[in-house]
Amino acid sequence: MNRVIPVILCGGAGTRLWPLSRKNFPKPFLKVGAESLIAQTVRRAAAVAKAADSSDVLLVSNESYQFLLQDECMPVLNSEGGNMALHQLLEPQGRNTAPAIALAAQWAQARYPGENPVLLVLPADHLINPVAEFVRVAQQAVAAARKGWLTCFGITPSTPETGFGYIQQGAPVDEINGAFAVQRFVEKPKLELAMEYLASGQYVWNGGMFALRSSDLLQALENNEPSVASQANVVWASAKESKNAKASGSVFTFNKDEFAKLPDISIDYAVMEKASNVAVVAASFQWSDIGSWAALAEQCTPDTQGNTVQQEGAGQLISIDSNNTHVRLSNRAVATLGVENLLIVDTPDALLVADRSRHQDVKKVVETLKAQGSELVNVHPTVHRPWGTYTVLEDSAGYKIKRIEVKPGASLSLQMHHHRSEHWIVVSGTAEVTNGENVFLVRKNESTYIPAGNKHRLVNPGVLNLVMIEVQSGDYLEEDDIVRFDDVYGRA
Repeated sequence: MNRVIPVILCGGAGTRLWPLSRKNFPKPFLKVGAESLIAQTVRRAAAVAKAADSSDVLLVSNESYQFLLQDECMPVLNSEGGNMALHQLLEPQGRNTAPAIALAAQWAQARYPGENPVLLVLPADHLINPVAEFVRVAQQAVAAARKGWLTCFGITPSTPETGFGYIQQGAPVDEINGAFAVQRFVEKPKLELAMEYLASGQYVWNGGMFALRSSDLLQALENNEPSVASQANVVWASAKESKNAKASGSVFTFNKDEFAKLPDISIDYAVMEKASNVAVVAASFQWSDIGSWAALAEQCTPDTQGNTVQQEGAGQLISIDSNNTHVRLSNRAVATLGVENLLIVDTPDALLVADRSRHQDVKKVVETLKAQGSELVNVHPTVHRPWGTYTVLEDSAGYKIKRIEVKPGASLSLQMHHHRSEHWIVVSGTAEVTNGENVFLVRKNESTYIPAGNKHRLVNPGVLNLVMIEVQSGDYLEEDDIVRFDDVYGRA
């Protein structure tokens, strides 16, 4: 039997979910319920892998998300047991799904030569319930893939949705219950056509999930999009492997110049719409691609006026004579008075107020901000680093105040700043501080001072998070005023 390897694609900017989703903290990391979307995806992937006696989960993502993904995914894999290993293919830039899956197939064949593993390809940012039904459908798709079919997941449509692509089901696939040959793919249709598709019972939504043997995928690329196949071979030949001690797996990086030559094309256009051996398995599980704030609002229970609220932080909603309005709270009180059909998204540094019918147009806000060169596209006030997070509390001329949180056992780089001095006040935990030639401990309610030009390092030697307030002062306070001398995360 062909080994099953879940491959999770962690790409996409999620611009329709701004201001919560940003370049450095995109949609897969957003919490929907108790866990982030990527954590939920890994949990589903692990369930399928365990059912198939497999222990690998492969992530394909931008290299800037390496440590953030480890922090999100490893607790899930550890809780699932079975010695699950997390592997990562780190892309220097996004080149769409066809190159990503091609490199995943190359990795699978290199790791398990002669076995021809089945890749279960999953987007990192979908919401699916229940997990047991997903596992059942995934097993059907894997069974079809083992027969040589390039298998898609088709979502049973509930409405005449115009924002999704459709798949027309053809004849049943012999010996595979619930699988059908694909008759054709259809782009996002107009409403009248979508209504016809829904009424016919022959069409399903294209869920963007696939099961396919690695050799079948690579051969299909050779046949239908040889430019992807040939350049993927070149890029894979440039791969460099390092050990991921935290995740008991491997990490691969690639030559940036060769990677940039990969065609930017989706697996649908490159293979699925051209190959003859494409099947679809109809899925009845609850599914959402969480593609907009309207989709997120649908996950909340409405009140009698159709209002929904997403509670994040200590914020309070005061709703008076309001209807069909969704509010995402942060730490502030939000009052709505006599409004209807609105989306209100409050974050510490940006507020979105939109007509609910314009939920797909939020990306236009991001495009405008990009054109202005605004950092609101890229970062939140809370910035994630391999060692933990920092939150900018105040930023003014000549000084900046941060809240810094360092994970147990984590260490910042040995570094120096030319233009700023820093005052550190420990709020919780204990800090091990290197300041010039001195190494000492700073405990709760104690502080220390780092003059400009001094080599310094911050380490959390404890088993609980270290929390401290940093006050920077100087004539230049940007993040590029860092000279790193030594770094456990390879950034020096």
